[in-house]
Amino acid sequence: MLRMFGKRLLVAASLLSAVAIPSNVNAQSKGTPGKFDFYVLAMSWSPDYCAKNGDRDPGQCKEGRKLGFVLHGLWPQYQKGYPANCTLEKLPEAVKQQFPNLFPSAKLYTHEWSKHGTCTGLTPTQYLGLSKQLKDAVAIPSTYNKPAKPFRATISNLKQEFTKANRGLSSDSVAPYCSGSGRFLQEVFVCYTKDGKPGACSPEILKRSQRSCGQPDFLVRSVR
Repeated sequence: MLRMFGKRLLVAASLLSAVAIPSNVNAQSKGTPGKFDFYVLAMSWSPDYCAKNGDRDPGQCKEGRKLGFVLHGLWPQYQKGYPANCTLEKLPEAVKQQFPNLFPSAKLYTHEWSKHGTCTGLTPTQYLGLSKQLKDAVAIPSTYNKPAKPFRATISNLKQEFTKANRGLSSDSVAPYCSGSGRFLQEVFVCYTKDGKPGACSPEILKRSQRSCGQPDFLVRSVR
């Protein structure tokens, strides 16, 4: 009797666990390659990354490199959430060598292809090629071009500077993200349509941006 009761408890716990999983699922799914709504070009502010990871990543953070915005990745997005790890296709070493210095770290090539590139429906060469094309197309406002001293900014004036420097971008095309509970600039998202033209970010991304940089202003760390 006790053994039977124990088995029933295990079955019940298992069913509860299975039911609980969907409500806690992250806003990402495996997805189908090529089936998404728009792209995010994620550009990390290297001085913020290096302030926290400099000792562990001397390649990116070595004194004198003076890196500002660096490519984090090109990410296919849904209006809510994003697909990830869509296939098991590998990124050939020869393809990586065609795009030297595209990412600040050699590890990012493989990571970004596996997690995001496989969901684009593009070949590895096409994916890295589009990543480079869109990254190179973004004109960095002069204020953010290797600043020698830290300065303060707001979401509004960052958006204004980026849209002024880049024809075709609207205020909703640009979404900054902050670290340190909104105290430091961490990253900027620039949104594009599936055919690589400037587009609007989703309401979800814009809302997260406002929440991330929720202080009246934030510090943009200087390069080093």
